[in-house]
Amino acid sequence: MKLPPLIIGDLKAKIPIIQGGMGVGISLHNLAQAVANEGGIGIISTVQIGYREPDFEANPTEANLRALRKEIQKAKELSPKGIIGANIMVAINDYNDMVKTCIEEKADIIISGAGLPLNLPKLVEGSSIKIAPIVSSGKAASLIIRHWLKKYSRLPDLVVVEGPKAGGHLGFHLEQLQEGKECLEDIVCEVIKVVKYFREKYNKNIPVAAGGGIYTGADIAKFFKLGVDAVQMGTRFVATEECDASINFKKAYIDSEKEDIKIIKSPVGLPGRALRNKLIRQAEEGRIAPKRCYNCLKKCNPKETPYCISRALINAVKGNIDEGLIFVGSNAYRVNKIVKVKELMKELVLEAESI
Repeated sequence: MKLPPLIIGDLKAKIPIIQGGMGVGISLHNLAQAVANEGGIGIISTVQIGYREPDFEANPTEANLRALRKEIQKAKELSPKGIIGANIMVAINDYNDMVKTCIEEKADIIISGAGLPLNLPKLVEGSSIKIAPIVSSGKAASLIIRHWLKKYSRLPDLVVVEGPKAGGHLGFHLEQLQEGKECLEDIVCEVIKVVKYFREKYNKNIPVAAGGGIYTGADIAKFFKLGVDAVQMGTRFVATEECDASINFKKAYIDSEKEDIKIIKSPVGLPGRALRNKLIRQAEEGRIAPKRCYNCLKKCNPKETPYCISRALINAVKGNIDEGLIFVGSNAYRVNKIVKVKELMKELVLEAESI
């Protein structure tokens, strides 16, 4: 069976693989353009994207918006015919400006989670940019779609389902993750059922993508049999030559063991999946008081936070692994080498199609 293309309105991705947005700085223009050039959808993570700008410490908001412009421009220059999008967390303070910048720079799609992107249709009004919420339940999908319809007469162009095996912040309660009863397959079927109702009622194609723990071509084939139109993958793209993270960050994945991967409580109160390294062990013992506040997240209180998540993520992407927060998917321990994006995409497609 040949994998079908992913159709999102007037966009057509030859390969139905969306590269997940990974921040801080893990998926920027270099990774996104490489995936887009292979026929997938390349996604730039916007969170603290300006960390390399010279004025980032003094003025992070301006640095982030400037860097986002540069990253979209570079990705589009290197992949003029590819599909380039951005992942924007609802939880960040400069959400509205990030969306506006993506529109101005003609990004193709915005994927938005870490909260409910309830006002996203209003922010993109008058533009042709595609919008996709990230959901972790059929209930969340229904709530967002009904709200968008009622308030803006707008349907999503794509729905991304993220399950409990994803890396980074997770849309589940800690107890749900500890009990281990949540299953991406079940959630995907729930969301497909919800989306099918709106597809048929409004006669609009709304593709569904599944993400979180999808690692092989066999995994891709399994979810296509369940009825998805695409998959979103993050972990596999970290260990690629084109990934924007430092070599130390990539090696942390390669060197990890299954027991190193833990569910942690993020400084912003959400559970997340990360490597239990020196930083995490120190945070378990006591608070690491932030030296400054970047005013990045709506729900972060610098006087109480166990450590600065921005500083920890920036340390990680730069290769300071001991003092960094290393978000990983549940299968990171299976990564054993660094490959080119072209090789990875070919391997995934061949395996999926052989099944």
